[in-house]
Amino acid sequence: MKKAWTRTLVILFMVCAGVTPLCGQTAGQATQPPGPEVADSPAERQFRGWLTVFNQGDRTALLKFFNDNFPSEAAKIDRNMNFRAGTGGFEFRKAVSGTATQFTALVQERVSDQFAQAVVTVEPNEPHRILSLGLRAISRPPEFAIPRLTEAELVTQLGTKLNEDAKKGLFSGAVLVAHQGKSVFSGAYGLANRETAEPNKLTTRFRMGSMNKMFTATAIMQLVQAGKIKLDDPLGKFITDYPNKDVATKVTIHHLLTHTGGTGDIFGPEFASHRLQLRTLDDYITLYGSRGLAFEPGKRWDYSNYGFVLLGAIVERVSGQSYYDYVRDHIFTPAGMTRTASEPEDVAVPGRSIGYMSDGASSKPNTETLPYRGTSAGGGYTTVEDLLHFASALMEHKLLNAHYTELLTTAKPESGDAHYAYGFEDDVVKGVRRIGHSGGAPGMNGDLRIFPQAGYVVVALANMDRGAQRASSWISERLPAK
Repeated sequence: MKKAWTRTLVILFMVCAGVTPLCGQTAGQATQPPGPEVADSPAERQFRGWLTVFNQGDRTALLKFFNDNFPSEAAKIDRNMNFRAGTGGFEFRKAVSGTATQFTALVQERVSDQFAQAVVTVEPNEPHRILSLGLRAISRPPEFAIPRLTEAELVTQLGTKLNEDAKKGLFSGAVLVAHQGKSVFSGAYGLANRETAEPNKLTTRFRMGSMNKMFTATAIMQLVQAGKIKLDDPLGKFITDYPNKDVATKVTIHHLLTHTGGTGDIFGPEFASHRLQLRTLDDYITLYGSRGLAFEPGKRWDYSNYGFVLLGAIVERVSGQSYYDYVRDHIFTPAGMTRTASEPEDVAVPGRSIGYMSDGASSKPNTETLPYRGTSAGGGYTTVEDLLHFASALMEHKLLNAHYTELLTTAKPESGDAHYAYGFEDDVVKGVRRIGHSGGAPGMNGDLRIFPQAGYVVVALANMDRGAQRASSWISERLPAK
């Protein structure tokens, strides 16, 4: 999973970004050119009518609105209700532009700081039914900037927010904030197991989705630092029996680390039908290795979990250890991470929480969606305290020297994503740099953000579809700048 609701829970071990269609709008759909602004236009009235009913959270009322005003969306009522549950609805913030048939506005999620641009287009004639209604996540506009807090203010307000979110069912998990390596806030909320009423704790093991990619990239860079791998080496140099020779010869380590290799993903019908048979990284290569390139390597950015499966397989070929043993010996143990691993789902792991995924108006365990075990692309489990240990070890150069740590964590905008480095994201929040990675899938959500100059580390993990990334974002916007 990468940012807020635009990146959540689309693919099992990933963070994705971009446009979030809602209510029938599809990617690439043309919109009308701007025209003279029209106050209280048919388009604006339809938008406000939708917003009012959507915010009520009443399925019957929303379905009636769709049947009367947007018939093509009525069949997607469950999707809309899930979206309503995840966002809490939207607050209207500002009208941007309007014509008789199109209205654009800025809105904000009720349960987070996330802003979106909403565009509704209606028929030119009565009754002006809605043709499309889309929301696109955007950065918070400067005019709505959130003031930074003192550390004491942050701790007080964060505790209040998380308690309220937990009571509303918006968060179940653990959060930790540290400054200069020392915890300044920590808390656990909700239940790790709803059947036994076992509470979440700071030591609870949460599945972390794509956050594993940080460990995989660090492992690769350790081997680069040791002179055993070069970033421009083709993957076929190490996986010598790779089935597709075109992929083997053209895709480099750099391409895999930056999601520019054209290697595609692993999720879909094939994964669903082989979910429990995929037990090793080589099993994934057997299933997907004959597949051709989705595009010429280096030509564009396309998030690839399969690319990170291949990186894990390369770690195995070069080190002579299984991926799991390598990261245990060379990352987890040196960092002091004693509760992080990727044991199979059929192995009893003390303190591993059950993930709960949305199912209409309720939720259910995510057991039937989980792979046999986590991979180098994601799906392992960890704790907020272990992730703080990882962040500290990385910044103190216990895992890599200063040069390779910077190479690992510095964005490679030339690759097509302005904020993606090697298994890390690298961006700036209100003038302050942060690095890390998020992860999400049905029943799991997590985020690690390291602020190298300010000295803060923010960790949030949840055993539900959402909540952790929102908590991390809320903290990031308000942290002291130094």
